[in-house]
Amino acid sequence: MSSDFEGYEQDFAVLTAEITSKISRVPRLPPDEKKQMVANVEKQLEEAKELLEQMDLEVREIPPQSRGMYSNRMRSYKQEMGKLETDFKRSRIAYSDEVRNELLGDDGNSSENQRAHLLDNTERLERSSRRLEAGYQIAVETEQIGQEMLENLSHDREKIQRARERLRETDANLGKSSRILTGMLRRIIQNRILLVILGIIVVITILTAIAFFVRGH
Repeated sequence: MSSDFEGYEQDFAVLTAEITSKISRVPRLPPDEKKQMVANVEKQLEEAKELLEQMDLEVREIPPQSRGMYSNRMRSYKQEMGKLETDFKRSRIAYSDEVRNELLGDDGNSSENQRAHLLDNTERLERSSRRLEAGYQIAVETEQIGQEMLENLSHDREKIQRARERLRETDANLGKSSRILTGMLRRIIQNRILLVILGIIVVITILTAIAFFVRGH
């Protein structure tokens, strides 16, 4: 399981490095190349998001006692992803302003005002995104806690079931021992009765022999 996660980590590292390099190149490219580069970066950002989703699924499959380290790494990767998206948005805003100025001939002051407005909206979107991310993280942690509780309950249930099975085995063994002891006691009583009967027969035989002897004299 951890080997799959590490494989996704390597792919994510290579992909984010490429995205960072391309984002830094966007402002310096000619318009036609910029358009193609923006589309390429958008595609790679989607691939990076898919990798994060796969990594998140892998983390959920890791046992709770080993999950903490991977969860911390996931938070770091998500923060890195958020920074890439922010840098890309700023790069796109700069690109859009430049194209619009070339097409419409807007003056520099108007462009600066529009850019400030767009940046303000971008910051608001980023704050909303961070709040959503925090809510998602809380939900994930709550789910993990719930899974751990369910696993603990499952272990407790297995222990109770094993204890019940041992009690049943003990009851069965006690029943067998009771039957054995009852049989032994019955045989002891029978043996004693036989001894008493034999003793009575011996006494009667002796008395009879004495009686015959006395009569003979």
